[in-house]
Amino acid sequence: TAQTGTGKTAGFVLPILERLTKLPRARSNHALALILTPTRELAAQIQESIQQYGKHVSLRSTVVFGGVKINPQMIALRAGVEILVATPGRLLDLFQQNAVRFDQIQIVVLDEADRMLDMGFIHDIKRIIAKLPKKRQNLLFSATFSDEIRNLAKGLLQNPVEIDVATRNTTAVMVNQMIHPVDKARKAALLSYLIRENNWHQALVFSRTKHGANKLVKLLAADEIKSLAIHGNKSQAQRTKALSDFKAGKVQILVATDIAARGIDIEELGMVVNFDLPQVAEDYVH
Repeated sequence: TAQTGTGKTAGFVLPILERLTKLPRARSNHALALILTPTRELAAQIQESIQQYGKHVSLRSTVVFGGVKINPQMIALRAGVEILVATPGRLLDLFQQNAVRFDQIQIVVLDEADRMLDMGFIHDIKRIIAKLPKKRQNLLFSATFSDEIRNLAKGLLQNPVEIDVATRNTTAVMVNQMIHPVDKARKAALLSYLIRENNWHQALVFSRTKHGANKLVKLLAADEIKSLAIHGNKSQAQRTKALSDFKAGKVQILVATDIAARGIDIEELGMVVNFDLPQVAEDYVH
């Protein structure tokens, strides 16, 4: 187990890169390592990390997820890749179209496993696992370790070593926490006031629902505060652009549902606001 934001991407990507440099290259439509993630944003971020960490080794990697055309992904897989980052649904689509085969896979990573279960991916994960070679290395990463996660681990791992990287559900030492008691009807007005009064250059605001995120963006816009929302109902192009604009400093406030933003790495972000209390207590620390 390791909390979101503890640097576990490097923890599994670097050893995978080292190991794969010693193996023969993947054949056409094959991969040697498979990394499964719950969201498109996290998949894209892991692919960026692979490219950054592996820029001095001749290993091929690609990322596949839904919400975008499948043909470019099929073409990217045609020559084979050493590392494939994927969301479960799109991976199964590609497998069913014979765009990717699993018989060369030697390493499987399930990242943010608890979030994948929360999002209902358990059946897809089990279908994927059933198609993989019996002999492989399995790595499972989770911010929490519920009974469901333990049951998944039992079916996936053999005599696993359990590593707990950080105390569960704690905030980082450098994080100052504040609470502002306020009536529900006045929350948006208070947020707008805090943004302007404290001159927040940028803030990430978590909303419990997609509708709530959209509504908050409109209310902030009425106060001339530039904000965008990311959630599951937005197209992949919209989500990618919103996140890119926020990272580039073009957008002051990014309003997100936890599912859309879980695990996203944004450097030097000064303020995070839980506009609603999360449905799951562990999500508060993100």
